[in-house]
Amino acid sequence: MTAAPSPTDAQLARWQRFRNSRNTALASEYGWLTLTSFQWLPESPAAVELVPGLWSTDGTTAFLTAAAAEGLTLVETGEPVDGTISAALANEESLLWVQFGGTDGRQVRVELAMRANKYALRTRDSTSPVFTGFDGVPTFDYRPDLVIEARFTPYPEPVDVPIGTANPLVDGVHRSVGELVFRLPGQEHECHLQAEEEKLGALTVTFHDETNGITTDEWRKVSTARPRVDSLGNRTVILDFNRAINYPSAFTPYGTCPMPVKNNSLDYRIEAGEKQPFA
Repeated sequence: MTAAPSPTDAQLARWQRFRNSRNTALASEYGWLTLTSFQWLPESPAAVELVPGLWSTDGTTAFLTAAAAEGLTLVETGEPVDGTISAALANEESLLWVQFGGTDGRQVRVELAMRANKYALRTRDSTSPVFTGFDGVPTFDYRPDLVIEARFTPYPEPVDVPIGTANPLVDGVHRSVGELVFRLPGQEHECHLQAEEEKLGALTVTFHDETNGITTDEWRKVSTARPRVDSLGNRTVILDFNRAINYPSAFTPYGTCPMPVKNNSLDYRIEAGEKQPFA
């Protein structure tokens, strides 16, 4: 058996810069690590858990009624909520709407979200132990052999594929724009993973592999740069599994993160990238 290649100093330096940026982004103020609840809005004005005021929705608009003494203020302006306010979102949109608590009145921010065409609230608490105790995501050692050139085969038109999410009450859609085709080390057969398109033509792949539930979360994702055309006319990307990262649902039970499409499963142990954060 051929020994796996050792990483170069330049590869390790680039990877460490990526890891530093990733951990800094996760530790951002009111980021994913601060989520402490997820709850649907009721149809009639009622109290909800962890948040002052009375909340409701008529299906198209969300409403909040509160007195100034309850300490809620608008995130955008700092203006106290005294009476009834409303907001309307499109599906999959979110709004950091109001805040309260702590010595500065900003300990908790309340996110209004539209998921599965229903209004929900998520609280983002800056004193959450998951946030205050965070010191970086554990990872596998860098694997140069899992930096792979893949061929991108675009579909004639994007295909919307129904998928599940980390919340069983929320369905999702994966807009597949094509497939990444590649071989993993030691395997003779080709792997095919459906990809989504991100900004500026970059691609993202959400996938299962045989480490899931053992050393990694139930699924992960990895992004690539925009495909380039090689000398043979193929569109290619570098698929670097060392940059495989967890979705927010690996850190919190209050995410609505998309699952992989049915066939995005690798019969291989991708021992690269991020591990389970709380193993």
